[in-house]
Amino acid sequence: MTIATFTQEQLKRYIRDIPDFPKRGILFRDITPLLQSGAMFRKAINQFADRYATKQLDAVVAVESRGLIFGAALADRLGVGLVLVRKAGKLPHKTIKATYTLEYGEGALEMHADSLPEQARVVLIDDLLATGGTTGAVVKLLEHFRAHLVEVAFLIELTALEGRKRLGHHPIFSLLHY
Repeated sequence: MTIATFTQEQLKRYIRDIPDFPKRGILFRDITPLLQSGAMFRKAINQFADRYATKQLDAVVAVESRGLIFGAALADRLGVGLVLVRKAGKLPHKTIKATYTLEYGEGALEMHADSLPEQARVVLIDDLLATGGTTGAVVKLLEHFRAHLVEVAFLIELTALEGRKRLGHHPIFSLLHY
């Protein structure tokens, strides 16, 4: 099934709201019901695949942890490679690193130094756009390769947190907006 077969509201029925997780005052958008529904997960991946099928991508770049789920399925559907972005210390080969700001400190993400050829055409995918800190760090990593970032894709965008602003001029696509 493709884009025309479901609406955002139908897809949102498979996103569970968990109040006060992981801490008081946070409303967590739980995607596990979507992942547990083969039909809805397929529809979400199909929508991404339809969007990028003609973009002549070299790879899908996916961010740990839930972004890897979407990235692997999308890369398979498009017939392109999957490039992993992981937390520092999780990749076994020579890496490049970018840091980003967390609420109480810093985080770091890494990619293998040989993940992409220069000028590779990629789509970057993750499950959620919140403040844009994590994605901004990945964009810095992609600059190392002089990659052509076709688009940054998310299952969910939390619009009130204005993560788009942090990503500047990069094109962004989100299936769902909250």
